[in-house]
Amino acid sequence: MAIAGALVVLAVVLVLFRPAPAGSPPAPPASGASTAPPSAQPALSASASASASTDTAPGSTLPAETDTPEAGETPVQPPVTVPAAEPGPSEAPEEPAAPAPPPPPAPFPEYLRGQDLTVVPGAGRAVALTFDAGANAAGLPKILSTLAAKGVAATFFLTGNWAANNPQGVAQIAAAGHRVANHSMTHPGFTGLADEAIVQQLRSAEQAILAAGADPRPLFRFPYGERDARTIADVNSLGYVAVRWTVDTLGWKGTSGGASVQSVADRVQAGLQPGEIVLMHIGSNPDDGTTLDADALPQIIDRIRAAGYGFVTLDALLGQ
Repeated sequence: MAIAGALVVLAVVLVLFRPAPAGSPPAPPASGASTAPPSAQPALSASASASASTDTAPGSTLPAETDTPEAGETPVQPPVTVPAAEPGPSEAPEEPAAPAPPPPPAPFPEYLRGQDLTVVPGAGRAVALTFDAGANAAGLPKILSTLAAKGVAATFFLTGNWAANNPQGVAQIAAAGHRVANHSMTHPGFTGLADEAIVQQLRSAEQAILAAGADPRPLFRFPYGERDARTIADVNSLGYVAVRWTVDTLGWKGTSGGASVQSVADRVQAGLQPGEIVLMHIGSNPDDGTTLDADALPQIIDRIRAAGYGFVTLDALLGQ
């Protein structure tokens, strides 16, 4: 009987401590226990998590940081580095552009840049006689005759239109040893012209004068004396130095405008100074037909010489 009782007790103990099958549902919660799903349970605090990590059994392996950065998130992958593609034939790097060649030196002394000269610097007791030609050639024969007789060389500023209409006059001026210069193609005011139009005015006149047998470079005079910093810079960029005047004889006004041979000569004498540049004109007055500058020229030359002055052309500006 004692043996039989012991067997019964052993059987009961085995039944109570046998583990439940893997697929068995969990035991129902005790009365008053929370029924919230596991995901709704509050997460461990940072300190609790750290405590759990330190409680890991010795010898176990901690998860890598990129495997489980935060519970429930997709593991973070390390960034992918894509090597740079080798340039193909059409993608070869461009060769660096060759440096632009320096601009050619100006055909006039650099100190003359940006100026519209009213005297010949460093000329001493010398005067430059200059004649503008833009209308007709009525006074040219007398002017050339007087200059030859007095042994004086002068500078002639010609428009391209005048040169084209008077090629024999251009040839006579050059053959007599006088200096020829550029006075624009059609004699417009320059400050109202665009840069491109200024280029056309100077280049067209230059070609017309060259075609007539003389070279105007590098001397230029603004029509009407109208200029500003921009137009002077444009003229310089084209290889010309701008030359104004010290005194205008006003002979172009004619007798109908109140001028006379005596007033023309007196104005030159009143402005006499070292390097004086005298402005005269070849053409006749359109109203009365007078050529006062040509008529007064012998007296002008004599009075200048009597004052102890000589004569130069504007090539003196270029060291010639």
